Amino acid sequence: MSKALLAFARDLSSGALEPGKVDDGIKREIVRPDPALVLSQATGAGFADYLASLSPSAPEYSRMLAEKLALEAAIVAGGYGPVLAVAEVKPGTSGAAVVALGFYAADPTGYGRLITHGGELLAIREEKDASPSERQIDFCNAGLMALSGAHALDLLERIGNDNAKGEYYLTDAVEIARAEGHATIAAEGEAEDVAGVNSRIQLAEAEAIIQKRLRLAAMAGGATLVAPETVFFSADTELGRDVVVEPHVVFGPGVSVGNDVVIHSFCHLEGAHLESGVTIGPYARLRPGTRLDTGVRIGNFVETKAAHLERGVKVNHLSYVGDAHVGANSNLGAGTITCNYDGFTKSRTEIGAGAFIGVHSALVAPVTIGAGAYVGTGSVITDNVPDDALAIARGRQVVKPGWAPEFRDRAKQKD
Repeated sequence: MSKALLAFARDLSSGALEPGKVDDGIKREIVRPDPALVLSQATGAGFADYLASLSPSAPEYSRMLAEKLALEAAIVAGGYGPVLAVAEVKPGTSGAAVVALGFYAADPTGYGRLITHGGELLAIREEKDASPSERQIDFCNAGLMALSGAHALDLLERIGNDNAKGEYYLTDAVEIARAEGHATIAAEGEAEDVAGVNSRIQLAEAEAIIQKRLRLAAMAGGATLVAPETVFFSADTELGRDVVVEPHVVFGPGVSVGNDVVIHSFCHLEGAHLESGVTIGPYARLRPGTRLDTGVRIGNFVETKAAHLERGVKVNHLSYVGDAHVGANSNLGAGTITCNYDGFTKSRTEIGAGAFIGVHSALVAPVTIGAGAYVGTGSVITDNVPDDALAIARGRQVVKPGWAPEFRDRAKQKD
C-alpha cells in the first residue's frame, strides 16, 4: 500500500471531525510534525499525557472556550443518548462530554471494552485491567474519541496512571466525566472500518481491507480489473476511464494512468505517468521517472527508468531504457540497452523521432541517435549518430567454407 498508517489516519475524511470554521483570531500556519516523533510521543507515557501536552495556549482560546460553553449549554437538552452510528456523530450536537467509537468484534482479544448500560457509556476498560466478566464483552474500543472542547482540558488534567501499565489512559476520561455529571456516549462503527493494528497479522488484514476498497473504487471509476483480487494498488494510484488491468499487476506509489490504457499481466509500476492509449506488458517494469506519451507500446521483459517515451514509441521485447528521451514513433528492437551507468555517474541517451534501433544494440551514454537514423543489429554505439544516418558498430562476419570438418579432425587427433 506504500503509505504509513499515520499518514492514512491524517488523510481520512469522514466529515465528522472537520471544522466548519476557523476563527481568524487563532488562525496559524499548520506545521506538521515528523510522523516518527508523533509516534514516539504518543506511545510514551500514554496517549492522554501526549494529548495534554498539545493543549492550546493562545490567548484567544479562552474566549472561544467560553463561547463554546455557552453554545453547548443552549444545545444540550440533558440526559444520555443511545449508542449511535458513527455517521450521526457531529461535534456540538450530541450533548456529551465524551464520545467513544466502538465496534462489535468477532474476537475481542487485545481490545479495550466499552462498558455500556441503557444507552450510557459507563467506562472503557483496557484488557489488562478488565475483570473476567468485562472480558466477555464484545463491544470494543476502536481507539477514537471525541472530547468536548468545553471539558477536554479539565478531563485531561485529572487523568492519572494508576493502572496495570502505569500509563495515562485517555479512556479514563469517560469515568472522570461521569463523576462530574457529564454525558458520555458510544458511537458504533463497522469492525472493518475501525480494525486495530497490533501485529503483523492484523497489519495484513488491514491491508486487505484497504486493497478491497481501492479495487472497488477503481472499478467504480471505469477501470476493468480482470481478476481484482490479484491487483494491488497504492493509496495514490490514479486510473483513467476504460483502463484494462489484467491479473497480477502491482501499482507502487506515484502512478497515474490515462484513459484506454491496457496493462497486461505481471507488470510492476512505480512513479510512472502513462497517457491515453498506452499498452504495457506482460512482464514489464516501469520505474520512477517513467513517462509514456499517447500510444506508446512497452512489451514483455522491458524495464524503463527516468525515461520519457514520446507518442507512438515501440519497445516490444527484452530491453532496458533508462535516463533516456525517445522521440515520437521510434522503434527499439529486442535487446536494446541504454548503457547509462559507468559505476560512478548516470548519463543520458537521446534518441530522435522516427529512429530505428536494431535488435541487440547497446547505446553507451552519453550518446545521441539522430532523428530518422538507423542502428544496425548487434551494434555497440559509443559516438553520436547524425539524423537519417546508418550506424553499424559490430565485428565483420567471416565465413570459411569447409572449416568445420577440419576442426573436428584436429580435435579427434588430440584425443
